[in-house]
Amino acid sequence: MASRQVLRGFRDFNSHATGRAWYSFASSTSSRLSRPKCTRLSATPLPMTGWHSLTFGTRGLHSTRAVRDSSFTNLLADDGNPPPVQVSSISDAGIQLADGLILPGACMFLEGKVFLWDVPNTDLKSKITAERWNGWNGELFQILEVVTPKPEMLLLGTGKTLVPPPAFLRSYLSGLGIQLEIMDTRNACSTYNLLSEEGRRVAAALLPFKPYTWPKTTQP
Repeated sequence: MASRQVLRGFRDFNSHATGRAWYSFASSTSSRLSRPKCTRLSATPLPMTGWHSLTFGTRGLHSTRAVRDSSFTNLLADDGNPPPVQVSSISDAGIQLADGLILPGACMFLEGKVFLWDVPNTDLKSKITAERWNGWNGELFQILEVVTPKPEMLLLGTGKTLVPPPAFLRSYLSGLGIQLEIMDTRNACSTYNLLSEEGRRVAAALLPFKPYTWPKTTQP
């Protein structure tokens, strides 16, 4: 299988400091994160603040046939020319892509690429929206301000259950000309598969079933 590009973001946790907190791929931190071995890893900065691109070299893949959850399959899709990113299944272990890569934490699909998304864990037990989304703000969606062309729609997957979105989000996205659709993460994944196969400009911001924090290392 040809190599695929996975984009990962980083957040500047202290803009006045000399160091920045970067994401680092560290599969050893979680037994739930599985992927084929990478033979080469190179980093190339994107022309935007706050995000970083990682390009993976050729990966050795298992010879076993991939099994895809039928609930995520579009029978009218063109199997000969699938979209760059497709979800095959989702479970407590994470979101599994069609190539077998499992994403245990929050992620964003944008322009056919995958972003590992550094967001605060949500308090789903709270019945107060402000408490449930404590720490969430527009900076977490800042990449949507610089991407061109912008997606027509953002699918927000709120985890295992559907909950109301952060209070600011709908008006924030409306100012960017982006429609917001809220659903649980399973339905958000299947809807993303369908719309992307139809060639729609759609993005997805997905929370996992179980809270997970992406491992980070600090670089100068």
